[in-house]
Amino acid sequence: MNEAMRSNTTTELFRYWNTIRGKRELPRRDELEPSDIRMLLPNLFILERDRNAGISFRLAGTQVCALFGQELRGRQFGMLWLGSQAAKTHRITGQVMTHRVPLVLSAKGRTADAREVDVETLLLPLASSEGESDRVLGALSPLSRPYWLHATAIECLDATGMKVLDPDRTAVFREEEAQQPSGTAAKSPVAGAFSSEFRQFGHLRILEGGRRD
Repeated sequence: MNEAMRSNTTTELFRYWNTIRGKRELPRRDELEPSDIRMLLPNLFILERDRNAGISFRLAGTQVCALFGQELRGRQFGMLWLGSQAAKTHRITGQVMTHRVPLVLSAKGRTADAREVDVETLLLPLASSEGESDRVLGALSPLSRPYWLHATAIECLDATGMKVLDPDRTAVFREEEAQQPSGTAAKSPVAGAFSSEFRQFGHLRILEGGRRD
């Protein structure tokens, strides 16, 4: 299993996304073949920018909806996350599209009665037929199966870590972050995109795992 990911679902989806993109930054969404990943579909979702500048679910698999006890299509992705993390997650997801960066968010899924389960969320940029990065293909997978799962809805996700998966998009970030004095903003586009989340999430790790060149 890829060391950056703990879930079989996220590992398999990342492998598929990598295969169809080849040597490009990202694949086109019309290249996706659901039949190729049919076993993963219940845990997958697609996000898009909406007319109000939000990022909402265009599609969500049955197991994703069951985790939260509601239909997610049309709902804001940020609404799944705890408190101020909604805005941070919205920014990060926008950066996945803008900078064409695949990443994994680790989180605790928490219920209203204080139960919790570890959850892994994979975010992969997708291009339109014109090549514009305008959607995100994602997977959301619990890392264990407690007896109450799907019978008791997860109320929110509490982010615990972020892992950037493509070395082509993170090499400059890694170098500049290491060179920056504490409190100094990084200057590269990718570094600038993620430096605030580096400080705020506190568990950001940069892990190799992108191209197969």
